[in-house]
Amino acid sequence: MNSTIDISLVLLKGIKVTLIVLVFSVVLSTIIAFVAGLSRGSNSVVLSRFTGLYVELFRGTSLIVQLFWFSYALPGLFNIHLGSDIWAGILAISLNYGAYMSEIVRGSIRSVPEGQTEASIALNLSGFQRMRLIILPQAVRMMLPEYGNYLIQILKGTSLVSLIGLTDILYYGNIYKSTHISETPLVYFVVLIFYFLLALPLIAFTRKMEKVSKKGVEQG
Repeated sequence: MNSTIDISLVLLKGIKVTLIVLVFSVVLSTIIAFVAGLSRGSNSVVLSRFTGLYVELFRGTSLIVQLFWFSYALPGLFNIHLGSDIWAGILAISLNYGAYMSEIVRGSIRSVPEGQTEASIALNLSGFQRMRLIILPQAVRMMLPEYGNYLIQILKGTSLVSLIGLTDILYYGNIYKSTHISETPLVYFVVLIFYFLLALPLIAFTRKMEKVSKKGVEQG
């Protein structure tokens, strides 16, 4: 019992970094997802293809490699510094999950019945008004369940930032384990519990979003 408490106290030192990376990654990846998702459906061939290249690049390569790229390769090869490793981690996670989530945005927009668009055109709404007032509200409702699932995935992804030296929960778990080898199984069990507890609000949010989505379908 005392060992569990000792481990927990050590892991708490890293919870701030984990939460900072999580919150900023969620916000930035959401923005990226909407920008990329809307750009993929743009009439501009250049914009659509550029966005498609970004999506395939970040979906087709490992998040770990991307973390190392932003933390070590960019400064070393191009002298591009992101300010700190925490921003390198946030940017890598955001671009990675933003690429995946952009497909949810694009798919949801394409799932809105064409009749809705035709009706908005008949009402003389501009393209921006159609997207803002008619298409996006319906698309957002459809994408909510998957979006909630990706929030949990982002939380799991934050554990990788310890590989670039960020002092998150897993970092302190590894530090404790290195000086208490015999307690290694217990250390990682407690780490697991920490991440599970952090995931509980996201799990609840996902279930809530699933209910909202189903309610919207029933009303429709």
